[in-house]
Amino acid sequence: MTESAYLTALRDRVLVFDGAMGTSVQRYDLDAEAFGGCMGCNDYLPMTRPEVIEEIHASFMEVGCDVLETDTFGGNRLKLDEYGLGARTHEINFGAAQLARRVADRYSTPDHPRFVAGSMGPTGMLPSSDDPTLSNITFDQLVEIFYEQSKALVEGGVDLLIIETTQDILELKAAIIGANRYF
Repeated sequence: MTESAYLTALRDRVLVFDGAMGTSVQRYDLDAEAFGGCMGCNDYLPMTRPEVIEEIHASFMEVGCDVLETDTFGGNRLKLDEYGLGARTHEINFGAAQLARRVADRYSTPDHPRFVAGSMGPTGMLPSSDDPTLSNITFDQLVEIFYEQSKALVEGGVDLLIIETTQDILELKAAIIGANRYF
């Protein structure tokens, strides 16, 4: 098995990731129509306003970032269900990955390749807690949720997956197992 270009580059130099996608989106002062009627669902913007997300990605490349994170922090089925978009989980994550991939490729050179990290944030559940609402999910359900998101992101062209801002160690374990199950 050959080593990934990402790992090769990481061995040679420090790689700088982008950041603050949510804050960057807020600068655009978008209305409900821009969000496709799903006000506040930043993860849907690659579908409804791809030019906004592309501009944000390009701004990170312009200042020298090496790795773009997909606009999918809340792109798991549970979070997308809050906006009635759960059935479109694969499409949304796949599309966001392809968008970031196009921008990264546009800025890549043979001497300075650029990469895409598939962003996977928390589901909003806390399976380790005693809270009757927040713990009302099985470990296997969480694994499946993260498997689904991993699959779409990798098939969309990401170089790596990044599991972000998890507050529950059991949810983190499910995310890792879900991603590994895909591979």
